[in-house]
Amino acid sequence: MAKPGLGEFLDVKISDGQFSNDDVITVRRYIYGDMHVTLEEGAGLFRLNTAGLAMPQTWFELFPEAIGDILVHQANPQGYVSDENAHWLIGQITANGHVCSRTELDAVLHVLEKARQAPRFLEQFALKIVADSVISGQGATRSGATLTPGVILDAEVEILRRVLYAGAGCGGIAISKAEAEILFDLNDASSEADNAPAWSELFAKAVANYLMALSGFAPPPREVALAREDWINSPGGFDGGISGFFKSMFGGGVSGVRDAYSDQPDPFAAKGAAMAAGIAVNEVVTEDEAQWLVDRIGRDGVLHENEEALLRFIRQESPDIHPALKPLMEKVI
Repeated sequence: MAKPGLGEFLDVKISDGQFSNDDVITVRRYIYGDMHVTLEEGAGLFRLNTAGLAMPQTWFELFPEAIGDILVHQANPQGYVSDENAHWLIGQITANGHVCSRTELDAVLHVLEKARQAPRFLEQFALKIVADSVISGQGATRSGATLTPGVILDAEVEILRRVLYAGAGCGGIAISKAEAEILFDLNDASSEADNAPAWSELFAKAVANYLMALSGFAPPPREVALAREDWINSPGGFDGGISGFFKSMFGGGVSGVRDAYSDQPDPFAAKGAAMAAGIAVNEVVTEDEAQWLVDRIGRDGVLHENEEALLRFIRQESPDIHPALKPLMEKVI
């Protein structure tokens, strides 16, 4: 009798209502035995994941790994995620309107991290999943833990950081406008919450990274720009930490932004005098930067703490404040 395909095997297990460690091993053999699993069979993994069965811990390790390998290593050309396959992945996660689980988010992250290149909309989808989960208090950010709607804790910050890191494989060395918009939405929705101090740091670094790119200056790569630093425990506690971060970011113009990102040696030093001249030019807030900040900060009609801090140091350190920013600057003490 011929061995059933992976899809058939999974359908039987769903019907039985049981799935064991031995079954996880069997699925692994299906996937890695001949190193070729179709998208139809891959869809069976999603059906099983959402079937409501009591799953062994080994399943939550296999599922993201398997989806990553199916879409990145078993698809042609290897290492590249096509638009079609990215849409397939999103379609599997959003099927029937169910809330994305942490296991499914991990699958998206595995795809993004394994791929040499993936569509930008897939990374933005992952970022939106995290933002929606934080705002609603449901879904993907902390498996097995109760979420408090609208509160960003360290766990959420680290997932956001991981998603933004993965965005480098989507053709974006710098933070994109779409990513910055999602982060601003999240900041607006959580502005009154008791958030982790690390959220202020990540928000500021990401927005500054985007503004640097918008002005035409080549920003640090994401792994440098968004690196976690021990600024929380700096002298003066929280206030000293965030103030020290912003002062080091803007205190030396754009060159100060670079220094605030990392204690590593300046990655731009080798660029020489030509780069230094380019930095000096781009210390001025441009028309596009100013208009984007005005539109984005004023969208919900409230000037939030993180936004005030950003404006305060731009006002303090930018050699030329664009007229469009002046009404906002007047609101900042």
